[in-house]
Amino acid sequence: MFNSFVRTLMCGALLVGSTSALAAWQVDNSHSRVNFVSVKNNAIAENHYFKDVSGSVDESGMFKLAIDLNSVETQIPIRNERMQKFLFNTVEFPAMEVTANVSELIAQAKDTGVAQGNVQAQLALHGKTKAQQIAVSVVASRAGDLVVSSMMPVLVSPADFALQSGIDKLKSLAGLDSITRAVPVSFVLTLNEQ
Repeated sequence: MFNSFVRTLMCGALLVGSTSALAAWQVDNSHSRVNFVSVKNNAIAENHYFKDVSGSVDESGMFKLAIDLNSVETQIPIRNERMQKFLFNTVEFPAMEVTANVSELIAQAKDTGVAQGNVQAQLALHGKTKAQQIAVSVVASRAGDLVVSSMMPVLVSPADFALQSGIDKLKSLAGLDSITRAVPVSFVLTLNEQ
């Protein structure tokens, strides 16, 4: 009877321990940024970013990120509006979504303070989905947060997401000779433990 009671207590302790090891995390938008670069006329590179991102990592380590395409910031209001309307078509496709399993990287970062590796992510944009490998760094901060960042830019091809006609429209409106058809995207995301 006593041994059975002890075994029950030990199993309960193990379950509690495993639950805390697989905690959920929430993206802190105020300390996160998704950036991208466009190049026009084969010579002029410009930095842009999205002001609003949200997401979480669940207890199984599945990461889901939503990028609000209406929050695109190019430092030129009319260009923001044109990207929303003609490139992203935010009325129909308001967000880009990224999903990936990051359980191993988070476990390693919590154990050693830092983890680096490749994750296989699914990118959903403009009604299309594409698998893409992303090199990621995860750092556990002293405050207990996780900082997840790209180790190198992720090259997104507009052709994979049926965005070519939108780029052609932007090029025509701005009177440009060209806009690069490969877009480098980088990110720094702060995750708070829930």
